Amino acid sequence: MTDLVFVTIDSLRADHVGAFGYDRPTTPTIDDLAASGHRFENAFAHACSTRPSFPSILTSSYPLMYGGFERLSPDRTIVSEALADAGYTNAGFHSNLFLSADFGYDRGWETYFDSKTDPSATARLRQAVKDHLDQEGRLFQFLARAFSAAERQAGVNVGAAYVVADDITDRVLEWVRSRAARTGPRFLWVHYMDVHHPYVPPADYQRRFRNDPVEKREAVQLRRKMVENPDDLTAAEHETLVDLYDAEIRFADAEIGRLLRGVRDAWGSDPLTVVTADHGEAFGEHGPYSHPNNFYDEVQHVPLVVSLSGDRHGDGDGDTGEGGQVHDELVGLMDVAPTLVDYADGTVPDAFDGYSLRPLLEDGEWVREEVIGDHEGGSELTVAVRTRDRKYIRVESTDQTAEPSVVAAGDRSIEGDVHEGLYDLAADPGETENLAADRPEERAVFRETVAAHLRAVEDTRTDVGAVEMDEEVKSRLEDLGYRE
Repeated sequence: MTDLVFVTIDSLRADHVGAFGYDRPTTPTIDDLAASGHRFENAFAHACSTRPSFPSILTSSYPLMYGGFERLSPDRTIVSEALADAGYTNAGFHSNLFLSADFGYDRGWETYFDSKTDPSATARLRQAVKDHLDQEGRLFQFLARAFSAAERQAGVNVGAAYVVADDITDRVLEWVRSRAARTGPRFLWVHYMDVHHPYVPPADYQRRFRNDPVEKREAVQLRRKMVENPDDLTAAEHETLVDLYDAEIRFADAEIGRLLRGVRDAWGSDPLTVVTADHGEAFGEHGPYSHPNNFYDEVQHVPLVVSLSGDRHGDGDGDTGEGGQVHDELVGLMDVAPTLVDYADGTVPDAFDGYSLRPLLEDGEWVREEVIGDHEGGSELTVAVRTRDRKYIRVESTDQTAEPSVVAAGDRSIEGDVHEGLYDLAADPGETENLAADRPEERAVFRETVAAHLRAVEDTRTDVGAVEMDEEVKSRLEDLGYRE
């Protein structure tokens, strides 16, 4: 039984990672892991934002199964539960409140830090205003507007939406060192939020990509503009956003390097390490920025690197390892949890729907031929199917007056309130030309795949109930741009 380290990075698209072909030095640590380990060229998320993506990552089940992603149903098995049953001591560290105990993610961990009880001083001040003033009163309404206006107009990010990477790493390494003498295997999951907007990387990391660092005030103002009025962004503002995004990636990558060095120093060996992202990030390729639920590759294609225990690798400083392998088979993020349990010699839960990557890692056969994603929100039910050379997106709208949000501009309804997109990825990797109306036979095959998927979703349907979030949680999630 081997120690396991699983690192996830919020909002990291594959084509901004050096090992996946990016020409800027954003990810020396991840590149080093890939140089001696295993790089998966065609890894895809099953959703396009954190909330629906993590059920597939941590429970190896589709977002809409088991009552959906409002919270984790007890019928889902978290990878931490399966590893605890296999004798592992487990710890998880993150600061995205959609992954907090309120949403059912705290099962199976000996230690679980979700930052809910650790808000910033300014966030506590904002909460104090809400707690002690009449919310219908004029003073409260004035202060509430002031908080929002401060970010929108002055560029002040009032309250910390997440814990920054170096603070997360400090917390993790404290736990790692405390478990250095522990007998028995250990599992560590760490999720870094910094690549998620607003992009406010440290100035030292910005200087790797631009001459003049952007002040936090300007960066937060740009975030507002990219989310609310992307069509108004200038070319220079777009480039600034990309610079800031890349600097955040470099910052997170450096902290991953520090984390892995600390684990090796404390535990005396290289754990099996997996690094990936929960989804990517759009920069206007299909209109919106951030990560809309549109299932285009800029938000669905993610990096995935696996370093087996004993693989020689560097520390993100150019000392790369040797003997890396590249896999071009189609894989999904729901294949990660079964892989971890497999290498732990545990029992893969019946509720897991993914496949262990072990056959690929050990030169065996691979069975996955498609990655399915799904989402339901507002007035739309979306299912996307990605194969090696095709992308099919089906949007069913319950509001026929609304424009579909996940099919490119100019695409037309196929049947009433159902909109479909079909893209030939070999000829059109940018997914700009919808062929759905012109290829009815292909469309029919994908329709059957979607119908079978929705039947499987229905077979697991259960009532998970709504999560009652306190106002501080709502505010911190809104700071990250979440509106659901």
